[in-house]
Amino acid sequence: MDDKQQIALLYDEMYTAMIQKDLEELDRLHDDSFTLMHMTGKVQNKKAYINSIHDGTLNYYAAETEHLDIDIRHETAKMTGLSRVLAAVYGGRQQEWPLKLEFTLQKRNDCWRLTSAKASMY
Repeated sequence: MDDKQQIALLYDEMYTAMIQKDLEELDRLHDDSFTLMHMTGKVQNKKAYINSIHDGTLNYYAAETEHLDIDIRHETAKMTGLSRVLAAVYGGRQQEWPLKLEFTLQKRNDCWRLTSAKASMY
C-alpha cells in the first residue's frame, strides 16, 4: 500500500471510529499534538476532541466521502476531504452536514497520523 492509499484509509478509519465512538482508535489515528478548529473557530486539542465524542457533545452517525485530495511532501501531507456527514453536535438535532475537513499529517515510524484539522462546510 502506498502513502496515498494509507492516508485515504486513515480518513475512512477516522470516520468509522467517530461513528462507533472508538476512543482507542481515535487516539491511535491522531497525533498527540493534534488540534481541531471547528467551523465556529473554536480550537480543541486531541484530548478535548476525543472527550467530546465520548461524552456525546459530538455525535456522528454516518459519513459518505464525496472527494478526497491528498498532497504528500516527504514526511508531511495535506489532505482535504469533502464528506456528507450525518451528525448531531452541541445539543443540536441530527442533520446532514456537507463537511470539509482540511488536515495536516505527519509520517512517524512509517505511520501517518493526523496533526491538525480545520472544519468548514462546502
